[in-house]
Amino acid sequence: MNLIFLGPPGAGKGTHAKMLCEKYGIVQLAAGDILRRNIKEGTKLGALAKDVIARGELVSDDLVNDMMFEEIQGLKGAKGFILDGYPRTIGQAEALEKFLVKEKIPLAAVINFDASEAVLVDRLSGRRLCQVTGKIYHVRNMPTKKEGVCDCHEKPLVIRKDDEPATIRHRLKVYHESTKPLVEFYRKKGLLHDVPAEGDAPSVQKVLEKLFEKIR
Repeated sequence: MNLIFLGPPGAGKGTHAKMLCEKYGIVQLAAGDILRRNIKEGTKLGALAKDVIARGELVSDDLVNDMMFEEIQGLKGAKGFILDGYPRTIGQAEALEKFLVKEKIPLAAVINFDASEAVLVDRLSGRRLCQVTGKIYHVRNMPTKKEGVCDCHEKPLVIRKDDEPATIRHRLKVYHESTKPLVEFYRKKGLLHDVPAEGDAPSVQKVLEKLFEKIR
């Protein structure tokens, strides 16, 4: 089962992708995580993407497409995948469609996570990151046992540059301009399923699990 998760930053795509991948044995391909991995490893893509991501803007379609196609081709023995944070533009979506047809990989559905800007800003500004594992906490929704430090390593948590308030507003602006049109792109193809994403994680997860059983 191969899926795409759409929705603005902070809508919960990554959180729910991880939960569903564990339950159904599929693989999460999170574009943001893959880009950050490239930055950490100092790859050519990472060097090109570093400054762009820090500003909350989008890396060029060609670079992202090549990266994601390579990740999909590298999957071995998986029952499927969830593309999280990709595609983000109509150009990326059209390139992905051609790639999947060429590789004979079926796309089962596109899940659109819907939440208001107020909820998104609140979620993102409260996120904190473990510097060792990359695990994400939230000061209210998913706090650590000891304030300000990771549960596993007891190292100080940090705020990602793209989770700072000014960058969040810019990220949402970029989403509405470049990514939201994808909702209608996939709706016209009959692949889109809307999921209200303002509730807590367990309630949204129940909706997703029912939808997954229907899609399967």
